[in-house]
Amino acid sequence: MTKSDTLNRLIKLALDEQSSDLHLSEGRVPILRSYGVLDPISKESVLTREDIEIFLDIFLSSEGLAVLKEKRDIDFSFAVEDLDVRFRGNVFFRRGKISIALRLIPSEIKTFDELGLPESLKEFTKLNQGFFLVVGPIGNGKSTTLAAMIEMINEERSEHIVTIEDPMEYVFKPKKSIIDQREVRSDAEDFPSALRAMFRQDVDVLMVGEMRETETISTAVTAAETGHLVFSTLHTNTASQTIDRIIDSFPADQQEQIRAQLSSSLTGIFSIRLVPKVSGGLVPAYELLINNTAIANLIRERRIHEIDTVIETSSESGMISLDKSLANLVQRGEITVENALANSLNRHSLEKML
Repeated sequence: MTKSDTLNRLIKLALDEQSSDLHLSEGRVPILRSYGVLDPISKESVLTREDIEIFLDIFLSSEGLAVLKEKRDIDFSFAVEDLDVRFRGNVFFRRGKISIALRLIPSEIKTFDELGLPESLKEFTKLNQGFFLVVGPIGNGKSTTLAAMIEMINEERSEHIVTIEDPMEYVFKPKKSIIDQREVRSDAEDFPSALRAMFRQDVDVLMVGEMRETETISTAVTAAETGHLVFSTLHTNTASQTIDRIIDSFPADQQEQIRAQLSSSLTGIFSIRLVPKVSGGLVPAYELLINNTAIANLIRERRIHEIDTVIETSSESGMISLDKSLANLVQRGEITVENALANSLNRHSLEKML
């Protein structure tokens, strides 16, 4: 049996177990992450350096291998056509040994209902312009949520959609819309250059995989101001923290300008957590900020710390706090009190709701 066969067998096992991640590390047996729990595949042999290098030859081009040798880590995407599955991967060195982390990307883009996302989120797909962010910890469904939103636009509107990703994850099939997907390094030099180019590409909807640097944030916000509908992600925990992170990423003499731009161009921020269900699997808990006059004023007036209170008291306008979402899941019997408290950022507030 070849290492390609071994890899296919491990990928099939990951699919059968509905795993989110597969870890292939020198000196360890392969490990799956299923429903948030790491599970070593004890019947498999410990992987050697030779095993890992064979996997790398499958995953990476010669250019990618050169980057890995120089930088000591690299992101990549990989598709297994026979199994109709894609991965987002990262290779990295640890104390001289090599590890590969693979995130499984389902071939089918799930709908809002299948993901358990709120109906109010659909309203942001109907806008003609603005800046919408999906935030949360790594591995909690940000990319999956964005994919569902982009797919809804693809199904219902005739638009030119461009995605800029590193690496590319979900593959969209054009329906009512034109979709051009660009991967950093293979299709564009970097995020900033790809973003600058989009102004000459007759784009209606833009999806940026991640807000990584100040220039990317600045260009994305400008795009939202100039008639584009922009979606992106950040690794932040809450809406207020997200706004602070964006503003603080700019030099002090530019922060007033970005405050003004953000207050007018931001449409909403969706913060998501995947919480273990009592019945098995995961269910989303979330916070939703909708930018209205009150929120815009708080952003302009440097009163970001008051945003959490506005979210908590604005349920009639569609906003919801993370603690309220967690409390609702507990009251419906979908998650335990323990898991709700473990995912809360304000345990005292949540305890009062339960």
